[in-house]
Amino acid sequence: MSKRIKIWYYSSKGSSIRELSIRRTLFGFLLIFGLVSVIGLSFAGYDYIRLKQFYLKNKMMQDSVHIMDGEIKDQRRQIRTFAAEIETLKKQVRDLSKFGDRVRMIADINPITDSGGFIGIGGIPTETLNTDIAPDSQYNSLIREMHQQGDQVKTVISMRSNDFERLIEQLEKKRDYLAAIPSIKPVNGWLTSGFGNRESPFTGQTDFNTGIDIANASGTEIVATGNGRVSKASLERFIGNRVAIDHGYGYVTQYGHMKKILVKRGQYVKRGDVIGLVGKTGRTTGPHLHYEVVINGTPVNPLKYILDFKF
Repeated sequence: MSKRIKIWYYSSKGSSIRELSIRRTLFGFLLIFGLVSVIGLSFAGYDYIRLKQFYLKNKMMQDSVHIMDGEIKDQRRQIRTFAAEIETLKKQVRDLSKFGDRVRMIADINPITDSGGFIGIGGIPTETLNTDIAPDSQYNSLIREMHQQGDQVKTVISMRSNDFERLIEQLEKKRDYLAAIPSIKPVNGWLTSGFGNRESPFTGQTDFNTGIDIANASGTEIVATGNGRVSKASLERFIGNRVAIDHGYGYVTQYGHMKKILVKRGQYVKRGDVIGLVGKTGRTTGPHLHYEVVINGTPVNPLKYILDFKF
């Protein structure tokens, strides 16, 4: 058998047929190489298509994850805002409850005793609302707790609404009593000395302040803190120019160190009427008002009888 293979082909330069002789082993090698190349290119093309599909699918998944991550962070920001609103509502309810208690105390109405309705429940731990923390069971538990607290706030607000409606009804029945009871600031200014034991500015010894001292510029107007009749309007040694108002129901208020007294003994005054001017008469270190609330002959802390006690 011949070891060579003859191949006839047309010449590009003419129509003559030419003969090409190739060794049989070389031809076999070229044939196998060609087949392997075709098969390899086929697999490479298939892998390229699969790789392209995988890349596109992976990119779509990354885009989807990015969108979901943004949505999660946005939801957590909204939840964090919701948590802050719940805490604000709880504080407002507590403040309203305290205000209601002060009104009841001043009006001599039995107070409610449920501490604002938030016994046994704490604040929302906002540190667990970090938008970079992945969702977990603790986070889901927090959401459930927020819903529970939100429902509780609604319940307490409804209870407080009913309480205030009853309070208004009781206050209506005590209109004259409430008009007489001292309940406002006698003067604006700075609280320089509170009720109770203190160090005397004159002796350095401990003494008992039977009222509060409110400093302001000399000549600042002083008002009556409730309806009543002026029982004293005179100059005295230590307290200087003093006015005392008998409000009835065992309540008396006193105003000392006045620069000028603007009412007379026996005169009827209403809450908010100007009764004098801030001064420094009597024993004092500077212009201020000494204000007392006395109930049945016993001095009490005037701050408890000022609804707006911020100075």
